Amino acid sequence: MSLQGFFEAKSVAVIGASRKHGKTGHEILVSLIRGGFEGPIWPVNPSAEEVEGLKCYPDLKSIGQKPDLVVIVVPTDAVLDSVRQCGQVGVKNIIVITSGFKEVGPAGARLEEELVQLVRGLRMRMIGPNCLGLMCLKNKLNASFGGPLPQAGSIGVFSQSGSLLAAIVDMAREMGVGFSKLVSIGNKADIGEIDVLKALGQDDDTSVIAGYLETITDGDAFIREAERISRDKPILLVKAGETGAGAAAASSHTGRLADTQRAYECVFERAGVVRCESVTAQFDYARALASQPLPVGPGVAVVANAGGPGIMAADATERSGLELASLSPQTRARLAEKLPATASVSNPVDILGDALADRYENALNTVLDDPNVHSALVLLSPHAMTECTKTAEAVVRVANAKTQKPILACFLGAGRVAEAIEILRRGNVPNYKSPEFAIATIKAMAEYYRWRSRPKRVVKLFPVNRRKVEKIISRHLRLGDSEIGEMEAKDILDAYGFVTPKGMVATTAEQAVDFARQIGHPVVLKIWSPDIVHKAEVGGVRMGLTTPQEVMDAFDLMMYRIPKKRPGAQILGVLVQEMCKSGREVILGMNRDSHYGPLMMFGTGGVMVEVLRDVAFYLAPLTAQEAKEMLMSTRTYQMLRGAGAQENVDIDAIAEGLQRLSQLVTEFPEIQEMDINPYVVGPEGSTPIAVDTRIKVAPAK
Repeated sequence: MSLQGFFEAKSVAVIGASRKHGKTGHEILVSLIRGGFEGPIWPVNPSAEEVEGLKCYPDLKSIGQKPDLVVIVVPTDAVLDSVRQCGQVGVKNIIVITSGFKEVGPAGARLEEELVQLVRGLRMRMIGPNCLGLMCLKNKLNASFGGPLPQAGSIGVFSQSGSLLAAIVDMAREMGVGFSKLVSIGNKADIGEIDVLKALGQDDDTSVIAGYLETITDGDAFIREAERISRDKPILLVKAGETGAGAAAASSHTGRLADTQRAYECVFERAGVVRCESVTAQFDYARALASQPLPVGPGVAVVANAGGPGIMAADATERSGLELASLSPQTRARLAEKLPATASVSNPVDILGDALADRYENALNTVLDDPNVHSALVLLSPHAMTECTKTAEAVVRVANAKTQKPILACFLGAGRVAEAIEILRRGNVPNYKSPEFAIATIKAMAEYYRWRSRPKRVVKLFPVNRRKVEKIISRHLRLGDSEIGEMEAKDILDAYGFVTPKGMVATTAEQAVDFARQIGHPVVLKIWSPDIVHKAEVGGVRMGLTTPQEVMDAFDLMMYRIPKKRPGAQILGVLVQEMCKSGREVILGMNRDSHYGPLMMFGTGGVMVEVLRDVAFYLAPLTAQEAKEMLMSTRTYQMLRGAGAQENVDIDAIAEGLQRLSQLVTEFPEIQEMDINPYVVGPEGSTPIAVDTRIKVAPAK
């Protein structure tokens, strides 16, 4: 359902309008009046005849007209009666400012549920409760207690925290940032983040969406909606309330490494959301995205009148993963024609401390003409001869003429550059307090462009034996077994096209020797117990056994020592397994997040996975490109590509393994955690081997 009834309200009533200064009901009424809202404003308070010069009504019905929007600011125990008043006159849009609901505990939660049922029964939409209100700049609607309206602009904001929204508005006034709409969603009992995302995504006055969230209610719906909107408008989110407590209870390597923060990173990457570490960073990114074109590549040109700031910008660029653009010989020649002989025509371009506005203008125009340059950063230090305001005017002229590449500024200083910064602001050139902040903003813009330029996602489906997997999982769930043993886990992998080593479970040393002879030496012995997940931790793995005597000794030693280390464990025997050929050990894994579904993992395998923590995560299902991006985002990738005189391994084969695993865990939501570790990979053309695997299942939610 659209939120236009809120955004385009032509009349507003305030139930709980107060005559007392400092009371929320008084401040909201004053905000409506002073904001310049041109429609009727009706205070409702049975104890007053007028408030702030406006006639006051004892109830909604006595107004004689139906308000488009009603703001409710009454004590908690009077909220439901106020909503019923709204229902009696046919109001469809309400904002409940009042607190005292689920944020205060179980009793408040029950009252909030009653409120929601009432609102939905009356076919209303509700913002709140426990919220700051709403600001719409186009029609000068300030139905909030967040202070005076900020200036108009194209940034739409929503926040789960009303206090933070008030701070954002105050910060924006000082920084000259303009907004289209600001929505405090509070407890989001009815209208939540997805509703506001949809509304701002459809809003012609909004070009950038910024938000603060503590929780995301419906993960799947959020991903779908955010991914759709991000194709046209950037979404910048600050996400708070993240902990890794859930990972502590996981039994798989993947589960222990896949904390809540990793989940949100995966969600935002999939949906194209620009994640902001702070509100300050969010402001930085929003200002540039609202006023500048996107950089189509990583090449940054820096123009500065001082060496130190230029070096700072160069360092920040390298740290961020962007590139200092390599200026072409033609560009350097053009720069040399106009700059003093002692100036630097490489990047950063140092135009020297005596640079006037014309030197800046020429240098900036020149570097922007270079096809290797995708964005430009202008640095100014206020020397005695520096023409601060004229330089700002020159930068704005260039920005207006060269509209295909973003230009950011960093005019360092305070009083001497204040007027120049205001000129930049009016000219829609964002200025930053330090080169690092500017480069971080360019990085965010470039990553967003990269995401938006991706081809349409196509997930490959492999021919598999689903029926075989269904039987194994169903039997374990029926018996109440959450852990699938290694042999049956490998049967599941076989059904999805993985190659696993041959193996048989022996219950005596003699049987182990016989199985080893059938498989062929060398072999591996692994303790076989449903109660021992990580076998190596208890001495339950012996590799490279080449003779019958070694096999017998290893079997006897395991069966003697492990029951002493794990007296409660059920020991069923020892797995005798084919010894795989040498190769690089990696891990493929999955942990199912309760909100967002399966999180795929790739990283360094073997026993070092949790020590090195060189892993990458991504939401399933995976495309081939996403699988490769997972590989490339790890340090392990360089070793797989043959760094350090090692032989290349088959990258495409690993990516295919990730895609097959992605298909498995997508098609079987009962799989909660899964590791293939180690997954031994060899040179191109060789077949990877899933040496060991573990699978944890539970009934699908």
